Amino acid sequence: MGVLNVTPDSFSDSGEHFGVTKSLVRALEMCEDGVDIIDIGGESTRPGAKNVGEEEELSRVIPVIKTLRRENISTQISIDTRRPKVAEAAIRAGANIWNDVTALSFDENSVSMAAKLDCQVVLMHMRGTPQTMQDKPAYGDVISEINAYLKERAMFAISAGVKRENITLDPGIGFGKRLEDNLDILQKFDDLYALGFPILIGASRKSFIGLIDGSKANDRLGGSIACALWASSLGATIVRVHDVKETAQALKVWRAIRGRENG
Repeated sequence: MGVLNVTPDSFSDSGEHFGVTKSLVRALEMCEDGVDIIDIGGESTRPGAKNVGEEEELSRVIPVIKTLRRENISTQISIDTRRPKVAEAAIRAGANIWNDVTALSFDENSVSMAAKLDCQVVLMHMRGTPQTMQDKPAYGDVISEINAYLKERAMFAISAGVKRENITLDPGIGFGKRLEDNLDILQKFDDLYALGFPILIGASRKSFIGLIDGSKANDRLGGSIACALWASSLGATIVRVHDVKETAQALKVWRAIRGRENG
């Protein structure tokens, strides 16, 4: 899953792909680089990010999705939003997946909308909001708490009509987590598989990498690839990344080595 931020204030690219033309160029690059899913977001969820109005979010993402489909880009498209009306408009415009950092809890109509759209949906764990999530987050047992939350959200969604096979879970690395929490998640996230859902891991360029080596967001390629390979080794179904070409190459080589090992 390749990240395509169509916002002027993304933590990772500082609005580099803001606007339809720039977004199309980047999407085409990702397709050439081997992306499977293009994840489009019109509202930044970086720590401390300001809220964006629904109409503004729609004006950012819908033209991009429509343009990609008019260009006959057949790659799956994910809409990264917490708003059900934005998700609905995006799916109608050609998106395939609803990626929700609030696990369908932001709006009382989110779950019913997910059931109505009958699309793939990613349910993520986040402590607090983007404005507050890094304000001294604390856990007793981060793994058990995340697992319990995601299980509850998944079961609630299923009870409301969302198909079980449409659900993917995301433990939310970097969303209301300390360094030690992020490392614990990566070390033990395979515990989530006991719940019986595919797992998405999004560690690319996250600040915890910088806490380990002092790097800035745009200088975390090595750490991001390390996380993607580790997550894949534990069975992650989707890795959400900014650096598609480099990560795809790393995964191909890793799989080739594993193939020899198991041959």
